[in-house]
Amino acid sequence: MAFSDQMLEVGKQLEVLGHEPVYSGFIDRYVGMSDEEIQRRKLEDKFEHDASKEFWSRMDECDAILILNYDRKGIRNYIGGNAFLDLGYAHHLGIKKFLLNPIPDIDLYRTEIEAISPTVLHQDLSRIEA
Repeated sequence: MAFSDQMLEVGKQLEVLGHEPVYSGFIDRYVGMSDEEIQRRKLEDKFEHDASKEFWSRMDECDAILILNYDRKGIRNYIGGNAFLDLGYAHHLGIKKFLLNPIPDIDLYRTEIEAISPTVLHQDLSRIEA
């Protein structure tokens, strides 16, 4: 949810390309917030509303997931814990997996991401097949 503003912007671009973006039902709660505010809100949504499970139920009806892995926390192409879990769930569902940018160099789970073979878009959304 750290990239909520960007998610909505990329969603508009995907619509122009003929896709129907699906977001967490909580996305509006994060738009325009600072990183500190987002972290507080995420904890609330995780524990009080089971936000991950809510998003996964939406993923059940999707044919792909796009992870917006921008630079964050001093890590190039960052993928956080929730996005990593979302990739794993997408892999379980057998849907297509896309990363906006290359796989981050995070030792703890780089090989796991490589093993599920997401398509790296190199910021070219047109590479997503309709």
